[in-house]
Parts: sequence; structure tokens; C-alpha cells
Amino acid sequence: MARNELRPVIKLRSTAGTGYTYITRKSRRNDPDRLTLTKYDPIVRQHVLFREER
Repeated sequence: MARNELRPVIKLRSTAGTGYTYITRKSRRNDPDRLTLTKYDPIVRQHVLFREER
């Protein structure tokens, strides 16, 4: 399907070292590189940087 190729499911892993992850989809056309987002990590109770893992 074209939908799975264009918007794959990715995991965002916390850079705080807690192992907490978010699962989301991203557009390969708009973001071909690895995605980094600031999101809430409930283990650390802070907003930290989350990076895409492959």
C-alpha cells in the first residue's frame, strides 16, 4: 500500500536514558532525516528530547 510506504510507523525514544518511547507516524516526503521532538517523559517528569530510532 502507498500509505505504509509514505507514512511509516516510527518509535521515538527518550534521550534521558529511561527507555520510554512514543509511537507515531511521520511523512518521509517532509522529514526524510531522523525526527527529533521535545515531549514529556513521565519517568523523569520533565520534557526531554525524543529521537527517532530505526
